[in-house]
Amino acid sequence: MNEKLQQLREQFEQLSVQISDSAALEQMRISFLGKNGSLTNLFKELRTLSAEDKKTAATGINQLKKELEQFIADKSAELAAAEQAAQLANTETYDFTLPSSLTGGSLHPITLVQREVEAIFASMGFTIEDFREIVDDYDNFEAVNIPPHHPARDMQDTYFLDNGQLLKTHTSAAQNSIMRKYGAPLRAVFPGRCFRNEAIDACHENTFFQMEGMMIDENISISNLIYFMKTMLSEVFKRDIQVRLRPGFFPFVEPGFELDISCLICGGEGCPTCKHSGWLELCPCGMIHPNVLEAGGIDSEKYTGFAFGLGLTRLAMMKYGIKDIRILNSGSLKALSQFTAKQ
Repeated sequence: MNEKLQQLREQFEQLSVQISDSAALEQMRISFLGKNGSLTNLFKELRTLSAEDKKTAATGINQLKKELEQFIADKSAELAAAEQAAQLANTETYDFTLPSSLTGGSLHPITLVQREVEAIFASMGFTIEDFREIVDDYDNFEAVNIPPHHPARDMQDTYFLDNGQLLKTHTSAAQNSIMRKYGAPLRAVFPGRCFRNEAIDACHENTFFQMEGMMIDENISISNLIYFMKTMLSEVFKRDIQVRLRPGFFPFVEPGFELDISCLICGGEGCPTCKHSGWLELCPCGMIHPNVLEAGGIDSEKYTGFAFGLGLTRLAMMKYGIKDIRILNSGSLKALSQFTAKQ
């Protein structure tokens, strides 16, 4: 046993000065410490020795094993450092002061439309407001004249949270807070992201963007609503847009309307985007219900007002000729960048 151990030590010392790369080091490890390695087999032979001889031999074998393992660890680190240095020496130099990219990104189509619409309404004296995405039942429903168990709630498939709050289903959820913040008279628009558990298709998504707007003052009428809507649309599309008003039921307005625009994807002939009707619902609107004014702390006997919920997502589709709403939430840079100018 002692003779075999001495032979292995001499073999180890000879090989240790010949190792020049990681492959040779690995081969050395396998030949000594592998499943059928020479040192491993020597351990197996211990069972044939007497108890006294076994103890002496095991001490020598373990000592050699520790030396082997330490050599392999040190040599491995040395070779890795040398290989990395050689790789760096063969790599072209890089100027870290250069910009990370020579080409800029682009703004999302909805962002561009939102900023454009905000600028249009700001020029007409409207304040731009923001509102949270997680709201309570009161703001989202009750404050806009949709009490518990009202059938209008069935029109909005809502994402409820475990704590009783919910993801806002429409930007109308901000109406009460904005009214109480400013009182009357009031001109404000407040864009935001909305969520509904919709069946997704070419013209419906579960996440979309709206812009709510309100104007409250004395003697406000439907004619004021039509004027501001047509002015905004003509500014966005840089041309006259064919629109129509049709009766629509929304508990927070009375009377209520659906403002539709002629589909700009198909020119009014009918396509999947407009459900082959030639028209696209863009802006539910109407005169603010007295109950909503009173809930917002505004005297409904003295003041009237209009409200609208402009679909920014559909407006972007019409402006940029996007046929499928799912593209806007796809995260595809190749698809989205083609609609916007580089920034």
